[in-house]
Amino acid sequence: MALIKPFKAIRPAPDKAAFVASRSYEEYSKDELKSVLKYNPFSFLHIINPGFKFHKNIAGKERFKLVHNRYLEFLEDNILQKDEQDSFYLYEISKDNLTTLGFFCACSVLDYQNNVIKKHEDTIQRREKLFADYLNTVGFNAEPVLMTYSDDDTVGEILKQEAAKRPDHDFTTPDKVGHRLWKVRDSKIIERLQRAFVKTEVLYIADGHHRSASSSLLSEKKKSKNASHTGNEAYNYFMAYLIPESKIKIYEFNRMVKDLNGYSKEEFLIQLDTYFRIEKKEDGLYKPSQKHHFSMYLDGGFYSLYLRKKVYTFSDALSELDTQILYKTILEPILGISDLRNDKRIAYGYGKHNVIKMKDSVDKGEFAVGFSLVPININEIKAIADAGLVMPPKSTYIEPKLRSGLTIYEF
Repeated sequence: MALIKPFKAIRPAPDKAAFVASRSYEEYSKDELKSVLKYNPFSFLHIINPGFKFHKNIAGKERFKLVHNRYLEFLEDNILQKDEQDSFYLYEISKDNLTTLGFFCACSVLDYQNNVIKKHEDTIQRREKLFADYLNTVGFNAEPVLMTYSDDDTVGEILKQEAAKRPDHDFTTPDKVGHRLWKVRDSKIIERLQRAFVKTEVLYIADGHHRSASSSLLSEKKKSKNASHTGNEAYNYFMAYLIPESKIKIYEFNRMVKDLNGYSKEEFLIQLDTYFRIEKKEDGLYKPSQKHHFSMYLDGGFYSLYLRKKVYTFSDALSELDTQILYKTILEPILGISDLRNDKRIAYGYGKHNVIKMKDSVDKGEFAVGFSLVPININEIKAIADAGLVMPPKSTYIEPKLRSGLTIYEF
């Protein structure tokens, strides 16, 4: 069973929520970040960019301490306020044609360690430790882990009933994303939701693998230093946003490679012929339409690549993934790219118009070849997680993307 707990969130003051909530730091361009910090004094970005106050770039432990200080200032100025009662927090996020309703809760570190909470991506130990040190110093987490569960009628009905009430926060951010949040404080509703998850055997991490791993590392560290450890301390849990698996949206990452590893165009196509039936497409943009089918843009033209299944071995859930197939048949053996995470010759793209961007990048000479894939689906993610396997880097781009600072979890 999956354990979920209500918690006392730190939230923006009602009239400040639209100004406080921020996107992930990495999503801002340099100019956009500078503009937000200059003109919006309530943005959560001021907390995680404390050096702006001193017109200085600050890193490491010094930055962590200053993040904590800025956080305390936001509390002292009532920009952020701590709830007095343990609650769940329903949250609806609307972008374009995608509306997702889920809820914030505290999930168990033990569930993560015991594989009740399952992952499909690998984590880097150095990043785990760095973020665990960060959490230990600042004393809070403002970025929830996105997790999914099998659709459940009981849970769906509870969320629907609560969402029919007046929200505590209701605003639209400048990027035209709608946000509504309801505080669920009724003990009977909380118990109903917890009982519904008793029969949920597994939760799947969709986004936030390093945050989960770091929370686990932090928990072990605090546990070892607490002679009175009971298991009920806040550090035994981490903040998550849970949504039914039918509501998750998964996009593909395209791959672009800077050169053909010494091959001419003709030699490269001959190499591809071992694993693929190749067809040149004459007109317009071309995207793949099914699994094990790829679109390639090379030297001003699109090609379809159909996998020759008689010469490729499907041995497990990982070998079925298109990202793994592309890696094992082209990127590694032909283009010489073995380290997908760190090799500077490969780049990744996502988004609604990414095929056009990929084509433009190749036409400009920034890359020699680009590959477009069909998005991975939730069943493939679950199969990888259930088998204890790990996807190649940049296999999925998952929405919704959550805001920082809308609910904050203190340790």
